Amino acid sequence: MTNNEVLHHIRYIFSLNNEKISAIFQLASCPQSDEEINNFFRKNGEQAFARIADNILASFLDGLIIECRGAKEGAQAQLDQPINNNIVFNKVKIALALKAEDIIALLDSAELTLSKHELSAFFRKPEHKHFRGCNDDTLLKFFNGLHLKNHQAIVEIKE
Repeated sequence: MTNNEVLHHIRYIFSLNNEKISAIFQLASCPQSDEEINNFFRKNGEQAFARIADNILASFLDGLIIECRGAKEGAQAQLDQPINNNIVFNKVKIALALKAEDIIALLDSAELTLSKHELSAFFRKPEHKHFRGCNDDTLLKFFNGLHLKNHQAIVEIKE
């Protein structure tokens, strides 16, 4: 999944407007102009389309963690490797303080069944013998489960 697709899905899940996205980038000390944010959401091939670099997406996800959980004391860890689906999955999990049972329930709602052991393999270090790469389909199902959960919560509030 491209970095632009990840940001697009997160925007959709949480109904974020450009102002809120800009504020999240600010929290991670990675300011982005309104024009840059608009260009991130253009279709690939459009004249002003801009690809999101790994460090920019990582900063946004760090800002999302700060937005949801508050700032952490001490120096912030810097991502020194290309961002991948496992890192995105882990950062969103941290931001939302999701436990294994929560994630399994979200994935079940999106029609993907995983055991705790299969799930924990996504969050291991790549050098670990039980590490498992998160494919695009799994990340998309996770995002779909989050959207269903948030949409259901909004419907319940309106009722």
